Amino acid sequence: MSKKITCVIVDDEPMAREIIASFVVKTPTLKLLTTCKNATEAIRFIQENEVGLFFLDINMPEITGLSLAKIIGEKSKIIFTTAYRDYAVDGFNLNVVDYLLKPIPFERFFEAVQKVVPTQTKRIIVDTKNPIKKEFMFVRSDRKMFKINFDDIFYIESLGDYVKVFLEKTIIVTRETMNNIEIKLPQNNFVRIHRSYMVSLSKISSYTNEFIEVHKKALPISRGYKESTLQKLAEV
Repeated sequence: MSKKITCVIVDDEPMAREIIASFVVKTPTLKLLTTCKNATEAIRFIQENEVGLFFLDINMPEITGLSLAKIIGEKSKIIFTTAYRDYAVDGFNLNVVDYLLKPIPFERFFEAVQKVVPTQTKRIIVDTKNPIKKEFMFVRSDRKMFKINFDDIFYIESLGDYVKVFLEKTIIVTRETMNNIEIKLPQNNFVRIHRSYMVSLSKISSYTNEFIEVHKKALPISRGYKESTLQKLAEV
């Protein structure tokens, strides 16, 4: 069996460190050495330890992730993690392995890690017959990462670069695109009925060829999604 890749998480947000650490635990090719809440802690650690891979936040106080990446240089592989899209170009100019936009779905995290994993180990992982079944996702809202159970979602509405997730008693607004949210959701449980709407199949109270009623609201089925929507509803 191939040797595990040692890794360190550097992020000033406790919740972000916790989420990424949970992803590392789920990934058999990785071994977490430590987590650091700032670049200074990381610099002290690498002075005495060898690190194969850094999961590195960019927007941190005092010493930014970009500055730390320059200090690390080619000694270790780097995967950037950030909530800000604008840093992507800078990140790739530093020749990092990948750039992950928060909130990070496990599938996207796993994809990035595969770029570091040796070919033989990749083959073992791809052949696994026990994929992880997810029943929830984390989304960023009001500077926090909120856990949302898929079963609690009624519908999701797109507002440009933001989406509103409608639950029974609350609405969570997160800076995310509908396409990215759609990737995180279990396809068998949700249906895209419009460029701006996705609904939970189990929460639909009634529907016609033009509208779906969910959570006491009639949501339009657009022309482009009508055929796929009605076909999926017919299969339920």
